[in-house]
Amino acid sequence: MAKVLVVTGGSRGIGAATARLAAERGYAVCVNYLHSQAAAHGVVDSIVQAGGRAMVGDRPRAIAVAADISLEDEVLRLFQTVDEQLGPLTALVNNAGILEQQRRVDELDAARLNRVFAANVTGSFLCAREAVKRMSTKYGGVGGAIVNVSSVAARLGSPGEYVDYAASKGAIDSLTIGLAKEVAAEGIRVNAVRPGFIYTDIHARGGEPDRVERVQSAVPMQRGGQAVEVAQAILWLLSSEASYTTGSFIDIAGGK
Repeated sequence: MAKVLVVTGGSRGIGAATARLAAERGYAVCVNYLHSQAAAHGVVDSIVQAGGRAMVGDRPRAIAVAADISLEDEVLRLFQTVDEQLGPLTALVNNAGILEQQRRVDELDAARLNRVFAANVTGSFLCAREAVKRMSTKYGGVGGAIVNVSSVAARLGSPGEYVDYAASKGAIDSLTIGLAKEVAAEGIRVNAVRPGFIYTDIHARGGEPDRVERVQSAVPMQRGGQAVEVAQAILWLLSSEASYTTGSFIDIAGGK
């Protein structure tokens, strides 16, 4: 059976690295994006070029699909597109997420909190729901795997910077544990990775492009991480090598 993967937020950073590595390992990949159309299609093009062809049989090797995962109708459209173009889903990486400008809690407003939790929490729940409906043996599926991208912020708290983001990732940790137990007997494994200080453009969106350089001296390994290092852990959790692993977390944070 073909391996079919959805990577949310797949146009950049950890998502893009995961999409490329998954394609190398035989997955047909849906690269979901919100605004970065050119970047998402660039990931698809790189997958096609690396594989030497655009199609495997009558199915594409990779597609790019725009969808705001915080909106239920768009999540439904995203997964329906995958059904039609790639075939039965076997894996999901809940990677899409946002953070906003560095602020203390006493400087936050409800609008910001709603944006962060809609993208980071509601979106992951909706995508997990649709994945379960396709993969669970309860619904006639053949099983599969979900990997949620959390953050070490969930246990460090990100004081003075992103407590709201950290709290949203704490919710992802709870989703991982609870969903893993719900669907373990239905052929689905659910795990998470917790990246630390990784070189991606998310730090620029938070107002500090060089944040990794500032904080890396506090990391036991004395360096930031690369997106591909996170992708490698994600692909292990998706693979049959992790067949007895569910409800688990891999911290990819240099010992932080």
